[in-house]
Parts: sequence; C-alpha cells; structure tokens
Amino acid sequence: MSKPKIGLALGSGGARGFAHLGVIKVLKEENIPIDFIAGSSMGALVGAFYSTGLDIDRLYKLAIAFKRKYYLDFTVPKMGFIAGNRVKELIRLFTHGKNIEELKVPLAVVATDITTGEKVVFKEGSIADAVRASISIPGIFVPEKINGKLLVDGGVADRVPVSVVKEMGSDIVIAVDVSRVKINEEITTIFDVIMQSIDIMQVELVRHREIASDIMIRPRVEQYSSKAFTNIEEIIRIGEDEARSQISKIKSVIAVWEELQIDET
Repeated sequence: MSKPKIGLALGSGGARGFAHLGVIKVLKEENIPIDFIAGSSMGALVGAFYSTGLDIDRLYKLAIAFKRKYYLDFTVPKMGFIAGNRVKELIRLFTHGKNIEELKVPLAVVATDITTGEKVVFKEGSIADAVRASISIPGIFVPEKINGKLLVDGGVADRVPVSVVKEMGSDIVIAVDVSRVKINEEITTIFDVIMQSIDIMQVELVRHREIASDIMIRPRVEQYSSKAFTNIEEIIRIGEDEARSQISKIKSVIAVWEELQIDET
C-alpha cells in the first residue's frame, strides 16, 4: 500500500519558533514521517538543523542553551542593527558547512527579495547563506545578498510556506504557525515596534495558509516574546502539547488518503 508523502511547513515567529521542535518530536514519536520541510525565518533555522540529521534530544539541548549573546553582532545601523555574521557561522557550524541538496530530509528555505517583493525559495546552495537570508528581520538584521538579490526574512512574503512544501511533492501538508499577535504587548524599543508590526501585518495572510493546509498546528506561544530567548523549555513543551492534540486528526487524514488510493486502484 502506498504511503502519503508528508510535508511540514514551519512558520516564522522569532524565539517562539522553538515550538517547532516540540511538534517535530511528537511526530517522530508517533511514527509520522516527515518527507519534506519548507521553512520561513525561525522555521527555516529549525528545519535546517533537523534536516541535517541532528538528534532531536541534542536539538532540545541546543535550543535551551541558545542565548542572544551567541549571535548578536551589532553594527552601525544603515540597513540593520545586527550584521548577522556570527549567526551565519553558528548555522554553518551546526549544519557542517553543507549545501541544502545534501540534506537527509529535502528542505526549502524561504526568503524575500526586498527590492522586488518576490518570494525566493532556496532548494540548493549553502544552508548557512539561505537560512541567514531567511531570518533577516527587516530593520533588525542587515539583509543578506545572494546572487545579486538583497534578501530579508521569509516571513515577509510567506509566513507559513504551505504552497512551497506542496510544490516539493507533499500529499499531506502539516503547517505550524507560531505567529499569533501578542495583545497588549509592552512596546518599549524599536525592536518591539518592528516585531509587533510584522506580526500584525501577517494575520490575514496566515488565515489563507490554514485553508490551504491539511492540518494547521497553532502552539499558543503568543504570551512569550518573539525576541527574548527565554522560556525556551516552555515554548517547546507547548509545541509538543499542541502537536499531541492534533495526532488523531493527522492519523485520520493519512488513513483517508490511503483509502482513496485503494479505491483508485
């Protein structure tokens, strides 16, 4: 009996994106295969680390140890406050300097061309370069230049890249959205202004992604800051809990797909 190819669309959301790890862990525990991953911003970072073959327990430890001081390299603001070289080297280190086409799980990394507004999807080339482009929050990170294009955060063009993972060959798409707007968020810095503005602008777009995906998992992590790398363990656990609550639905969707294949033969 043929099995469906299952694609995971991992959305952007800053530090809240560590909830993606909890979702992946539960899918693995339930023997639900992950055949393709498409990620925007933090979703691209988590997807790249997982696709490299890093053990999920090691990824948990890495996430909990993740601190802003490891990746912040402030620069004189011209196109961004953070140069982004340190985080790129960190990504290169943990993905062993590999190219996307070498990964164990096929990966697509989504970025945005800030000069044309177009979505740019990387399925080959340097993982570190592509992910660095995908996490370039406008106004905070200096944009990444690749092949003559000036690239920023994938979440600007496609926050939860459902269509991308469908194009890769997925029969069933599980989408993970960690981008709910935090209501009454305390706004005290330019970083707060930028992050909250992006969250608000994306609300309507993500509603369309929900319709396009077979399952939309929405970990309730909006109470946590998208920029502060604290409470990581709680964020991951919420990802686990939300994934577990959807397991019966995921298995039901898989069973229906398999039945349809039998009917057609």
